[in-house]
Amino acid sequence: MRVVARCFASLRELAGERTQLDLPNDAHLADAWVALVERAPALAAHRPYVRAARNGAYAGWDEGLADGDEVAFLPPVAGGSATVGLTDRPIDVAALAAIALPAHGAAVTFVGRARSSADDGREVLELEYEAYPEMADSVLAEIVAEVERRWDGAAVAVVHRVGVVPIGEAAVAIVTAAPHRGVAYEANRYVIEAIKERLPIWKRERFADGSEWKRPGA
Repeated sequence: MRVVARCFASLRELAGERTQLDLPNDAHLADAWVALVERAPALAAHRPYVRAARNGAYAGWDEGLADGDEVAFLPPVAGGSATVGLTDRPIDVAALAAIALPAHGAAVTFVGRARSSADDGREVLELEYEAYPEMADSVLAEIVAEVERRWDGAAVAVVHRVGVVPIGEAAVAIVTAAPHRGVAYEANRYVIEAIKERLPIWKRERFADGSEWKRPGA
């Protein structure tokens, strides 16, 4: 059968607005998503935050499809925010803390801010971060999955800003929540160390006498 898949906002920029998909006759919404990701692999990392719809109504991923259906994949609506990924806007740390559930007895928040001095003492005028976005989203999703496997019951929100980050504003924010504080602390440290080691992102410090690129945390 053939269905039409539509994407909106950030997803549309990755996959286009309208795509025809040829699917097996017993396909479900989840199968349509998989077929779309095959055409636009950068969509894969967004799966935890995407809602699906069929013929203009929200639907579960296991809902069956019929020939001629229109399916839609939607990022968080206005007022919502992704909890894992990159952003070119100021990070809403309070929104990330919403991952904590009643079963979580502890939540730890780490905020890495743009600071006004370099390690050598020079005054920093501003910071700029550049990332390989498709790979960065996948790496962040992998790190979150590792935490959830390693510490049962833990939840993670992590957002890294790209572009120019004014002095004093958050460049990266990590919230980890768990039933006990020890796990929340350990998971938070694991995330920031993994980011420093594996995330394809680079920082440029701008000084009065020039600028330098380096890896964050270097």
